[in-house]
Amino acid sequence: MEMFRPLMYKKSILDIDYSSLKKRGIKIIIFDLDNTIVKVDENIPSKEVIDLINKLLKDFRVIIASNNINRRVKTVSEILKCDYYANLRKPTKKLKKMLEKDKVNFQEVCLIGDQMITDILLGNRIGVLTILVDPLGKNDLKITYFNRLIEKVIMKRIKFKKGEYYEK
Repeated sequence: MEMFRPLMYKKSILDIDYSSLKKRGIKIIIFDLDNTIVKVDENIPSKEVIDLINKLLKDFRVIIASNNINRRVKTVSEILKCDYYANLRKPTKKLKKMLEKDKVNFQEVCLIGDQMITDILLGNRIGVLTILVDPLGKNDLKITYFNRLIEKVIMKRIKFKKGEYYEK
């Protein structure tokens, strides 16, 4: 069950101390797309997210990693001027294979997402730093509704409480 526990938990990507990630040796930040970067029913990130990503691109390689279709992920990544991986089927290890192909050092990677079942489990399985954030919106993709139910059971078992933000 500990594979579902993130190293950090923040309200949103805007609340993360990215300078502390840089001090830890992080060089690549991978963001989930839906309800982490944009709401599931939006295609354009907020001005705050665009500004954040522009700032991050000065110090980090930024990648969007999503289970969503190529067209949607590509649209957002083009706006943010960052790399992307689509159709990942998280939490499978397809992302790991793509990162290995890019010769990435996993100790230099941070994965940030809004779901324990997909994002945090995957990040912990492949050995990268993980940060959970609250979902941006109340709407979810159909499969995510099911994941959120399982997530509630997991949270009870590992004594994880929504809204109790922390950083290790």
